[in-house]
Amino acid sequence: MSQEQPNNPLHGLTLEKILVRLQEHYGWEWLYVKIRINSFHNEPSIKSSLKFLRRTPWAREKVEALYLKTFC
Repeated sequence: MSQEQPNNPLHGLTLEKILVRLQEHYGWEWLYVKIRINSFHNEPSIKSSLKFLRRTPWAREKVEALYLKTFC
């Protein structure tokens, strides 16, 4: 069942797509400067970062906010 969300700029974007785009734009070092998350600093990878972000709502909110600030 598909629901339209006209006021949600993140609608249709997966967390993985958001993270990949931010990583390509900033790189891991600058992502860590912008958002102090250890998975961006200690042996960073998309897989480990996604695992952490899916379990940690406050971190996911910060990543989504940075995406909106950067690209929208």
